[in-house]
Amino acid sequence: MCLAIPGQVIEIYERDGMSFGRVEFGGIEKEVSLAYVPEITVGEYAIVHVGFAISRLDEESARRSLELFERIGVLEEELGDGSAA
Repeated sequence: MCLAIPGQVIEIYERDGMSFGRVEFGGIEKEVSLAYVPEITVGEYAIVHVGFAISRLDEESARRSLELFERIGVLEEELGDGSAA
């Protein structure tokens, strides 16, 4: 399965002229490209798919989605193997 998962941006940095961030998904942190959401700031939430943040999301919606994914057991399946989100 390959879901788009909401996560909170906890750090933003540049590497090789591209914007990246550390994004936290219910306790799991991943490096994510922020190229598609250049306006995002630390503390905001993004929908992440295959290692790219593709849109911003409000906190309440992000938390509800993360709780649902965790409850049905797909959060660990999607993020627990060490691959990009």
